[in-house]
Amino acid sequence: MIIVGVGIGPGMMTQEAGEAIRRADLIYGSRRAIDLACEHISPGSRVMEIEDYKSLSTLPEDAVVLSTGDPMLSGLGYLPGRVIPGISSLQVACARLKISELNVTPITVHGRRMDPEAIAGELGRNRSVFLLIDEHTDLEGLCQHLEEKGLRKSVVALTDLGYPQERIEKGSTASPPRALGLSCLFIGQL
Repeated sequence: MIIVGVGIGPGMMTQEAGEAIRRADLIYGSRRAIDLACEHISPGSRVMEIEDYKSLSTLPEDAVVLSTGDPMLSGLGYLPGRVIPGISSLQVACARLKISELNVTPITVHGRRMDPEAIAGELGRNRSVFLLIDEHTDLEGLCQHLEEKGLRKSVVALTDLGYPQERIEKGSTASPPRALGLSCLFIGQL
């Protein structure tokens, strides 16, 4: 199996990823991943939209599995097989904000329970925190928690990175920005 990172938006796929997709006979991916990869999919390839993520490890050895962003950043890189990296939301967000990735702690709360203490701990170490969020993330509650701990920080919401409607909204823990749609956050000294 090959797990291929297709990037976070149109035109953000590596050449290696595009070539692996072109050679594939059997491709699995989310609707969004398939849409990002469609120009590289060869006619005659079987393309299957993923319906059950729990059964992905049982796919045939010749399957190519598309992962949005980079498979190793909250993606499908845990699956058995070779991984071809993609351009991640972390990379693009750091580039947009001119923040070194070496000063960032990535944390995902996408599909997971948020641990405000872990985030506060990283901020207390003078790290910036990059959060992959979803529609259930309580940003206001997190910011209130950080304020109560004396951790007043800048907060930036990056929405729809890589798409024409990309939006970057700045705020603070005292007045957090809106984070709608495909969003990620930076919290720290930005």
